[in-house]
Amino acid sequence: MKKTMLLSFVLIAFFTVVSLGSAHSHLEDIVDTAIAADDFETLVDAVVAADLVDALRAEGPFTVFAPTDEAFAALPEGTLESLLEDTDALADILLYHVVSGAVFAEDVVELDGAEVETLQGQSVTITIDEDGNVFVDDAQVTQTDIEATNGVIHVLDAVITPPEDTETEGY
Repeated sequence: MKKTMLLSFVLIAFFTVVSLGSAHSHLEDIVDTAIAADDFETLVDAVVAADLVDALRAEGPFTVFAPTDEAFAALPEGTLESLLEDTDALADILLYHVVSGAVFAEDVVELDGAEVETLQGQSVTITIDEDGNVFVDDAQVTQTDIEATNGVIHVLDAVITPPEDTETEGY
């Protein structure tokens, strides 16, 4: 009886460790992580339309500042539709939300006031207000450190746009 209980305990412990280990190893890339999340349907559609899926599935690491569906819905009427038709402008805006390297929330304290170059080529400004809220340009980070195999996603409450891009000015 004691051997059976001990064997049962060992097997349960083994399978618990195996399942915990495999759950951790099931991290997905940035694209699949966004697809699995509840609030990035518009972002995923835009990434597909701009033909950036393979780029965001690359090795990285990348940091993606991901606007929510609500953030896209807050754009002026017709803006999203216009961008979906102009995939070059759409790609510029989407790449403006991505930086090279994995920047986690704990690293942001050192970035207050810093300009960080995006994959689009221009820089976003990271700021922290007196209440500890983090902003990327004028968009607030509302959730941090959604890990993926090739980087990290931070959720934004707005779509940010390159400041000097005349093609997308006003978006």
